[in-house]
Amino acid sequence: MRAIEIIKLLDQWALPNLIDQWDNTGFQIGDPNREVTNILISLDLDRDVFLEALERDVQMIITHHPIIFKPLERITRQSYKERLIYDIIKEDIVVYNAHTNLDLTPGGVNDVLANALGISDHEPLKATYEEPLYKLVVFVPKDYAAIIRKVLGDMGAGWIGNYSHCTYNVEGIGTFMPLEGTKPFIGKAYELEQVEEIRIETIVEGDRLNEVIEEMIKHHPYEEVAYDVYPLKNKGKSYGYGRIGHIKEMALMDYLDMVKRSLQLDRLIVYGKQDIKVKKVAVCGGSGSSFIYHAYKKGADVYITGDIKYHDAQYANELGLTLVDAGHYHTEKVILPVIKNYLEKRLENQVAIYLFEKSSPPYLIY
Repeated sequence: MRAIEIIKLLDQWALPNLIDQWDNTGFQIGDPNREVTNILISLDLDRDVFLEALERDVQMIITHHPIIFKPLERITRQSYKERLIYDIIKEDIVVYNAHTNLDLTPGGVNDVLANALGISDHEPLKATYEEPLYKLVVFVPKDYAAIIRKVLGDMGAGWIGNYSHCTYNVEGIGTFMPLEGTKPFIGKAYELEQVEEIRIETIVEGDRLNEVIEEMIKHHPYEEVAYDVYPLKNKGKSYGYGRIGHIKEMALMDYLDMVKRSLQLDRLIVYGKQDIKVKKVAVCGGSGSSFIYHAYKKGADVYITGDIKYHDAQYANELGLTLVDAGHYHTEKVILPVIKNYLEKRLENQVAIYLFEKSSPPYLIY
C-alpha cells in the first residue's frame, strides 16, 4: 500500500476544501510512493512519537496537529523542530495531518466529542463553510434513462436530506446531425435525427460534481453527451467549529461526572455558576475560547472546551455562561481511535495501525 493511496482515503473524509485559511495541514513530509506496512496515529508529532515510530518500524505517521505550521526557513538541526524534521526525512517516514478539516468534517473531532458527551441533535456551533450546490441536467435516450438515473444516484447526486436518487424527468425530442468522423450511437452521418429523450435533472454537491459528471459520461451511450451545470442558491450542507445540542436535563455536577468518565479525566476546571440544571450543551475540541459568544448566543447552559484563559472565563461569567475546561488533549484524543477504525475498514488488514495515546508534552495533575 503506497502512502498516497492512504492519503487519498483520508482526504475523502477530512476534505481538504474544509481547511481554514489560517491553517497549514495535509501531506507535509515524505515520498508519496513510499510503501507503507505500519502506521502510527497521534495527536501531535514530537520526539517521543518519532522514537515509537522507529521502534514499531513505522513508515507513516498520521497526526491531528501539523508539525509544520509556520513556513520553515531552513532545516539545519539547530532547533528542536528542525532536528526532528531532519530525522524524520532521514528515516524516510511519511507525515500527514488533518487539522481544521478534521475538526469541521462530519464524523470528525467535534462530532465524536459531542457524541461521547451524550449530546443529541447537535449542529455546528459556528458555521464557517457551506457546500455549494449545482443543478446537473443531462439528456438521455429514453431506453437509457433508468441506467443514468442509477449511476447519478449511486455517485451521490440527488441526495436531499434523508432521501437519495432524487431526480426530475421530462420527455422531449432531441435533434442532431452526425458529421464526418463520427460514430453515432443512433443515426447516420449527414442525416438529421430526431430521438425520444429524457431530460434528467438532479442536485449535486460541489465536492462531488466532477466525479458525478465523469461517471455519468462513462455510462452514457452518446459520443458527445449533452449536459448542463447550473450553480444554485439553495443552501448546501453546513460545516463549522464546535457542536451544540441537547442532553437529558440534569444537575450540572451530575453531568460533569459523566463527562469525566467519558473522557477518562480526574478533574475539570469549572468557571461560573455551578448550581444549575443543564439541558443545552456546547462543545469544541481543542482551543475553543473564541466561540464563547456563539455558545451564549445559541442558548447553551454550559460550554465545554480546552485552553480557557482567565479573561475568557471572566467574559463568559459576565454573559451568564458556565465554562468547563476539559483540556486541549482530552477534548481531541477521542478522534484517534476513530481514525484508526476508519483506515482499518478500508485497508482490510493490509497495514498494521498503532495509536500513540499520550499527551505532548507529558503532564501530571499533582
